[in-house]
Amino acid sequence: MTPSTVDLIGGAAALCSIASFAPQIIKIWRERDASSVSLKTYALTVTCFVLWTTYGVAAGVWPVALANACALVMASAVVIMKWRFRSD
Repeated sequence: MTPSTVDLIGGAAALCSIASFAPQIIKIWRERDASSVSLKTYALTVTCFVLWTTYGVAAGVWPVALANACALVMASAVVIMKWRFRSD
C-alpha cells in the first residue's frame, strides 16, 4: 500500500515538529547554558504534547500519539537541561 499525499504531509509535519527541538537541545548541550530558555513556555509545550499524546491514545489515532510522544521527549529534554544547567 502506498502512502497518500495526506499521509506524506502528516508525516512531514510530524518530523518537522520533532526535529524543531534539536537545534535548541544541541545549543544548550554545547554551551551548558539554558538561561535564555523560557521554562514557562517549555512547561506549556510539554503539557501540550502530553495532552495530544493522551488524545491520540484515547482516540486510537496512533500517528498522532506517536508523533506527539516523540515531540514530548524532545521538549522534555529541553526542560531537563534547563534544570540541569541552571546557575545557582
